[in-house]
Amino acid sequence: MTVFERAVRPWLFRLGGGDAETAHEWTLRRLAAVSRRPAALAALRSRYAVAAPRTVFGVRFPNPVGLAAGMDKDGAALPAWPALGFGFVEVGTVTAHAQPGNPRPRLFRLPASEAVVNRMGFNNAGAAALAARLAALPRPLGVPLGISLGKSKVTPLDEAVEDYLASYRALSGHGDYFAVNVSSPNTPGLRSLQDRAHLDALLGALVGEKPVLVKIAPDLTEAAIAELLEVCLARGAAGVIATNTTLSRDGLAGVDVERGAQAGGLSGRPLTGRARDVVAFVHRETGGRLPIIGVGGVLDPDDAARMFDAGAALVQLYTGFIYRGPALVRAAVRATAGSAPPSTAPDPVAGR
Repeated sequence: MTVFERAVRPWLFRLGGGDAETAHEWTLRRLAAVSRRPAALAALRSRYAVAAPRTVFGVRFPNPVGLAAGMDKDGAALPAWPALGFGFVEVGTVTAHAQPGNPRPRLFRLPASEAVVNRMGFNNAGAAALAARLAALPRPLGVPLGISLGKSKVTPLDEAVEDYLASYRALSGHGDYFAVNVSSPNTPGLRSLQDRAHLDALLGALVGEKPVLVKIAPDLTEAAIAELLEVCLARGAAGVIATNTTLSRDGLAGVDVERGAQAGGLSGRPLTGRARDVVAFVHRETGGRLPIIGVGGVLDPDDAARMFDAGAALVQLYTGFIYRGPALVRAAVRATAGSAPPSTAPDPVAGR
């Protein structure tokens, strides 16, 4: 057990009377302060940073373990994440319009299950505010930056394409890749954008100079995933992020069943197997033509290694970081350092 698990995590879990979002906000404030102190960043880098470079969808990553979207939606603490060992950082999900998200409380830990339920609802300051913050960064981040794009809650589904485009236009000069989030369960109707017609129109508008990836739900059937992948290949998407949170409550410890039954997406240990199965299916179905960022239930180095074995080219952490701390980043990089990225043969349909 690490110092984080033994001492820091119990203290954080008690903060704010046990309110998970209060602890999250406190942590972000402290990391934002660290981000302004070069000596502190250097000390963290010396402890946690591990090099294991690889190139995926044309982007060079210093190591293949990244921070998933949702942890730092507005980019408040960007310089701290590479210092904690992450090889890339994904901010957002950001929307064209600033929005407060769903009412609090909306973030809940299920410690016996090593899980989290969230119904945040894309709370963020908006694409223009994020663009201004990224433009003001005093120095290069040093690792690739992904930007997760979502639909504003006030925007009707039939105007979703223009809404995503507005965010993309505001941020296109700042991201190394863009993730199209059409799979969060916390924005009404959003998951319908994974359907063929909606996704085809969305990718037709967004795919261009920067790599565009599609983030998919773990709750889709294999037939639905296969149809989604056909659209991704035909429209030239750079890859897939598998997976988002789940509506399933399978795998919860008995003590967590009642608390876990509330509305929201579930992440963490109960998602480990399903996320890995989706990664394996995507890799099989596309013959390795679509690089995959594997995310969901990565709570130890073996989970990360098995994601790569299933076909992931990169992995991301969120809930695992909450429960294990920065030592997991370093350990996951070391566990996967010897793995070669899966082959990504040119796609004759999309011309990639």
